[in-house]
Amino acid sequence: MARYETMRVGDERRTVIVIDEFSGDPDALREAAAQAVFEPARHAYPGLRAALPEDYWPRQAETVARAAAMLGLAGTAATLIDASFSIVTTPRDALSPAQRLPHCDSHERSRVAFVHYLDNAGASSGTAFFRHRSTRFETVDSHRVPIFDGQLDAELRYGRPPVADYIGDADRLFERIAVVPARYDRAVVYHSFALHSGVIPADASLSADPAMGRLTVTGFVSIG
Repeated sequence: MARYETMRVGDERRTVIVIDEFSGDPDALREAAAQAVFEPARHAYPGLRAALPEDYWPRQAETVARAAAMLGLAGTAATLIDASFSIVTTPRDALSPAQRLPHCDSHERSRVAFVHYLDNAGASSGTAFFRHRSTRFETVDSHRVPIFDGQLDAELRYGRPPVADYIGDADRLFERIAVVPARYDRAVVYHSFALHSGVIPADASLSADPAMGRLTVTGFVSIG
């Protein structure tokens, strides 16, 4: 049975939901991933993605909807926008500038995102949340986009570029305010407008093999 834990993150005290035993059968999902066809990801994800089993979302929809309600989004339905198996594979020196920084999945307040961990990397991996140092923003909704984008663009244009690496606990532009450690069959559910990034430690495997790499499910959901 899924177990829910609530975290309050940063100065904005945004809620993050951690769910253990999210699927109840992670081994079956790893077997499905082993048979899946992975392709280069879109939307700046630094790796590969593949289609999920057809029954994945029907099995998880109620759990995600409950987590969304705990985030304050108790709408009439949880509608899946996109979800897929995902594996981080991009070498550190091949990351684009955007891939070296925290990001938001959407600026809409009615959306949540989730990451479902299916590898055995343990607490060295996970999902981290960040604060932009100059604006102090930890979330970027549609009202904050012009301020945040303008400030970040100026910082990148006139300052030195981000280090060619996955972001760690801090850099000159962002500071890490919380981290959810990965655990087998754990999921983290959060507001899509929260600044976040995957935790990719220096010794992380960047293998494209689902049996060896950082295998997750990443999903994006609209509530309402």
